[in-house]
Amino acid sequence: MKTLHALVLALVAAGWMTAATAQGLRPEVGKPLQQAGDALRAGNAKQALAKVKEAEAVPNRTAAEQLTIDRMKAAAAQRAGDMATAVAEQLAASHAQMRNNAKAAEWLERATQAGHSTATTRQLQSYLQAASGDYAAIARDAGAAVAAAEQAGRRPEEADLLRLADAQQRTGNAAGYSATLGKLLAHYPKKDYWNAYLARLPRKAGFSPRFELDVLRLRLASGTMERTEDYMEMAQLSLQAGLTAEALRVIELGYKAGALGTGPEASRHQRLRDLTVKRDAELRAKLGDQAAEAAAQKEGDGLVRVGYIHASQGDAERGIELIQQGIAKGGLKHPEDARLRLGMAQLQSSKTKGAAVQTLRSVKGSDGAADIARLWTILGAP
Repeated sequence: MKTLHALVLALVAAGWMTAATAQGLRPEVGKPLQQAGDALRAGNAKQALAKVKEAEAVPNRTAAEQLTIDRMKAAAAQRAGDMATAVAEQLAASHAQMRNNAKAAEWLERATQAGHSTATTRQLQSYLQAASGDYAAIARDAGAAVAAAEQAGRRPEEADLLRLADAQQRTGNAAGYSATLGKLLAHYPKKDYWNAYLARLPRKAGFSPRFELDVLRLRLASGTMERTEDYMEMAQLSLQAGLTAEALRVIELGYKAGALGTGPEASRHQRLRDLTVKRDAELRAKLGDQAAEAAAQKEGDGLVRVGYIHASQGDAERGIELIQQGIAKGGLKHPEDARLRLGMAQLQSSKTKGAAVQTLRSVKGSDGAADIARLWTILGAP
């Protein structure tokens, strides 16, 4: 193929490819590129681009073949006066693959200046910024993309949120990273994001230890509780809180998952199970008396506590009623906690799920109550 050889030499001379790259062309790729070169010499850039597309249609292209195709396309596009957009993007990608970041940045700049913005250009931009260590620029650009989507009422792209989170983590922006993880959860509630968020939540500034059980509840509900010690800890904390039905449910789920009842600690797991069954029976026998005692108290905390016990036993409507009475009575030690428990109880009843979201969104504060409430609006039910 003498003409193809001449074309290759011309491309090499023009800087569109290297001599080493030229050796890797198969005939099914080289022939349409030869025809594209003929069309270019005849001044027919449109036909040249059509022939380049034929070469692009060949399956299983090698890296050398793809690079030659991209560069021939750029030569044809330049002759056709269509220098910017998709061609520049492809050349940027080709140079990035060859680790020629300076050239990749040059072509990417041409594409973006022409208004060409795609997932590929954004990924290339992030790659080049990361290669230069400019994570502040990545955070700025990704943050702008996320903000633009939110302002337009659209769900931000997952890739933009991930770029933003990675850049924030690398630049030490802990608050920003947590906020972006929260957005990932809200829009793309995957287990990996739940794991990352819940692992950080207890370390958040001002987060109160009294929400330790709540974090474990979220782990259980999000499917991210896997460790035996987590099942044991949650069951024990539930028992300490007087929530025997919740403790028993956690233990049974642990047995079902194979996290409890096996290994050298199996007898300990069984003792906790037996104790919980006993405590649950005792509580149910005297729960009516506890409700009467709570109603007679000046403050509403007792009614909130007994109400949530009812909710944990599956009697959501009675639980909601008692918690609301406690809130109305006032004098609460932690008013936001009471609203959180009300919202969680409301989530358990099909009649009050709409009200639950409103209740949970009304929870305020910086000690963890508002964080827990917002996460339940994502999950939907305890």
